[in-house]
Amino acid sequence: MDECFAQSDRQRFVMDQFIKKLLVIIATTSILVVILIFVFTFLESSEALENIGLGELLTGTVWRPGTSTGDQVGQFGLVPMILGSLYSTLGAVILGVPLAILTAILLAEVAPPLVREIIRPAVELLAGIPSVIFGLFGVVVLAPMIRNIEIDGNSGFGILNASIILAIMILPTITSVAEDAIRAVPDSYRDASLAMGATHWQTIVTVILPAARSGIIAAIILGIGRALGETMALIMVIGNSIAIPTPLNDNPLTILLATARTLTGNIAVEINYAADVHRSALFFTGVLLFLLLLGINRLAHFVMRERQPS
Repeated sequence: MDECFAQSDRQRFVMDQFIKKLLVIIATTSILVVILIFVFTFLESSEALENIGLGELLTGTVWRPGTSTGDQVGQFGLVPMILGSLYSTLGAVILGVPLAILTAILLAEVAPPLVREIIRPAVELLAGIPSVIFGLFGVVVLAPMIRNIEIDGNSGFGILNASIILAIMILPTITSVAEDAIRAVPDSYRDASLAMGATHWQTIVTVILPAARSGIIAAIILGIGRALGETMALIMVIGNSIAIPTPLNDNPLTILLATARTLTGNIAVEINYAADVHRSALFFTGVLLFLLLLGINRLAHFVMRERQPS
């Protein structure tokens, strides 16, 4: 009998060690794949760094690969695409974050179970819709509506259209993480506030949201990363103009109606026919995006480590 138990213990020990080693191998492989992708992308961008220079790539205001002739290198300034990504993402944050936070509050604190079971799947469904569908919505529905704004040069496609689409697309990410952060606030905080005579809404605003602040900030950061990485939907609605976005008239707000191009869109549009330095410059754009998104994700991870009190 003792021998049977000993043999069973040995088998469990061997299986346990095997599973641990297998998990370590899988995790290591995932890390190596990410590192290899970055190394490959960086090596492919070396030609652009040598022939164009880091300063010109990051500060140049003209993207004109077609001027490359013989030994002459074209113009590969990424500023127009950087600004296109920045403006569309900023617009998405302004439009999407308040809606996402309010939705998270509704799901975590206000809505009865029946309503919650209807709203949460609907929000989660947004995360599973292909981005091309959002792009079609922008083309068919939003563009004609925006075109009704009677301003010369307004095509209906541009930063405003892209910002609305991105705001819808980042809604599930921010809502989900923010809801988890709000739910993680200890019930004792709520009970203490209510016991002191505060209303439910006062408790939410003055106690729960401040306590969940770090988690909510992390949710917003992850939403920004999601917006910066979007490609297909933006190609369809932002207009793809390779120029620094400028207002259409004397009103600075009309910059929202200007067409633009994002960093991700620039890669997707031109990679199929790019060659030599042009191709290398697109790979450098990928390196820039990789580092930017890595930094955003690390920032979110750091913020979430400091999240709700225990």
